[in-house]
Parts: sequence; structure tokens; C-alpha cells
Amino acid sequence: MKIRQRHRWDLTPKEAMALQARLAAKVVRRDDFAGIGRVAGADAGFEKNGATTRAAVAVLAFPSLQPETFAIARLPTRFPYVPGLLSFREVPAVLAAIEQLAVLPDLLLCDGQGIAHPRRLGIACHLGLLLDIPAIGVAKTRLIGTHDAVPDERGAWVPLKDGDEVVGAVLRTRPGVKPLYVSPGHRIGLESAIAWVMACLTRYRLPETTRWAHRLASAKPGKTTAP
Repeated sequence: MKIRQRHRWDLTPKEAMALQARLAAKVVRRDDFAGIGRVAGADAGFEKNGATTRAAVAVLAFPSLQPETFAIARLPTRFPYVPGLLSFREVPAVLAAIEQLAVLPDLLLCDGQGIAHPRRLGIACHLGLLLDIPAIGVAKTRLIGTHDAVPDERGAWVPLKDGDEVVGAVLRTRPGVKPLYVSPGHRIGLESAIAWVMACLTRYRLPETTRWAHRLASAKPGKTTAP
């Protein structure tokens, strides 16, 4: 499968920030999708002391959450680590993995931020725009914003705010574990994003989509476990 929407990746950090500002204006923050039959998770890790980016995408049937297929891609890491510019470091390899799939998933959950980002263009927004599919950011840590304490109950959440703007939700997926930071990526609203993350959970802190993708992207070389 070929991905048509592209832009240059050989950018300086300053150029990348300017591109983020332009792309952020194109992000759709409302529900814009029909039936969801396949959900996917995307994540990236690094090999050879960071010289190689290893990205994985795992596709699961919905609502059963049974793994259907997966893809892994490795590319040379060509962008430095700069907070807020994660997508320029990881997305080229994620796209290379997605291009191995026969068809695009109906919904993509990314291990990273959506609009909960200084320029409102986290990796979930970036991938959602390039693929033109609904995408959600499901991050394990906070990049920006403030929030109140989250009740220790499954499904409880509080707004994540950057100033007066609500940019996401801090969601408790299991009692007794740290919450996740959920934010819309593209073609989905916040309440739907929360609902879909909950629908993709089983007994773990992470939704099955990003849990499988993380497992594939972070496994030691030679020890990849297929879904």
C-alpha cells in the first residue's frame, strides 16, 4: 500500500516547528468516521544506540480485539531528539511499517500525543493527517498542560488543560495504576477518543492496540513476538 500524502523530512528543528504550525490548522477535532472494524496501534523504538528507528503497527479486529496482522520497519534515525518534535524522528519509520499493510485500519491509536502538544500537532495528529484516518494520542506521560487529581476508578478522567483550552483527558484505565494522557489526533473528538481507548482495553493499563505495538517495537532483536 502506498501512502500519497508526504512532505519533506530533511528539516531543521526550526523548519519542523513551522511545518507543525501549518499542519495543525488542518487537524479535524470532531468525529468524522463511520464503522470501525479494524483498530491499530503504532509505536517506535530504537536500536543500535538510537542509530536505527524500529517502528511497529499492530492491527486488531474490533470489537473482539483479536490480532489480525502486524508490520515492522527499520530506518536510519535521521532527526535528533527534540521535545515536541517526536514525529519527525519516528513517523518515517511508522509510515514504512504501515505501507506494508494490505489496507489501512479504520482507527489508529498512537503511543504519543495528539493535540496535547505545544503546537497542537503531536504524532497522532501528524499520522492522522498523512494517512487521512481517525487517530488518537495515547501517551504514558504528560507533555504539556495541568489537571486535577484523577479518581482511582476504571474509566475516571479529568480534563487536561493548557491555559483555558482543554487539550485532552487524563484517563484512569485501571485502579491503582498511573493514568494515561489521551488527546484527539485527527477526525475524532475528545469524548469519542476516551470512549475508543476504553473500548480497546482488556485487563492492562494500555489499550491492546498500543500494547501490541509497543511489544513489537521494543522487543530485543531476534525476539519479536508476533500477534
